Amino acid sequence: MKPALAFDSPKKPKQWRDMPNGELIAQSIEQCLLPWWPRFFGYHLLKLGILSGAINSEESMIKHQVIVGETNANAQVVAEIDDLPFLEHSVDACLLTHGLEFAVDPHHILREADRVLIPNGHLIISGFNPISLAGLNQLIPFRRQELPWRGRFFTPMRVKDWLHLLGYEIIEDKRFLFSSLNSTINPKNWWHKLWQRFASNYLSAFGSVYLIIAKKRVHPLTPIRPKWQIRPKFNPVKVTTFGPSNFKPDNFNSSNSTSSK
Repeated sequence: MKPALAFDSPKKPKQWRDMPNGELIAQSIEQCLLPWWPRFFGYHLLKLGILSGAINSEESMIKHQVIVGETNANAQVVAEIDDLPFLEHSVDACLLTHGLEFAVDPHHILREADRVLIPNGHLIISGFNPISLAGLNQLIPFRRQELPWRGRFFTPMRVKDWLHLLGYEIIEDKRFLFSSLNSTINPKNWWHKLWQRFASNYLSAFGSVYLIIAKKRVHPLTPIRPKWQIRPKFNPVKVTTFGPSNFKPDNFNSSNSTSSK
């Protein structure tokens, strides 16, 4: 297994159009998130990265939405997504679409998102599945020089392991878009629809794109009261002793005289 930490920063897509079928991927993510937006409540929704900022979230119950990006293009807050300028436990939900693949340290991005999330907040992550038709493109030398295959694909199981270590509960793990994604896809093609329906029923683990929704669980610390042991009362044992009150010199002399006789 390759380490998650990269030695150099991989090239990042600045918009969905920079990747083959990028707009179709964004539409598929929006379609998967459509039934989930009404379930997220709170005051602040954080979109990490320019790709996340382009995702339509008008159906979300959280109306205050902030886009964080490294450039001024469509970003409301210019900052690194692994160094967020927000207070701890100040955000109700975080959206991170295809950000781990192009990060130097994906662990640090998850820890930073966990830092700003409130307890019981939601973290939404999407990415490319290496165990899929799209992931097989990384085995082709000339294809690895193109986006998105220049990034590092992490399996959904590995991402979920990272989230479990942070104390998250996985409430959704979905795979979709069963395609190599290297050529233009016509979503209205009957053959494409038939293949997608078949693969989603029988090959659901091999979707080219995954979507993970996790809920932050924080268990409160229960103070343990010390079990105080009541010390037993001290009851002295009554024994006969030769104390000053029982000692009589006359008795002592009489006993000595008897023994001498």
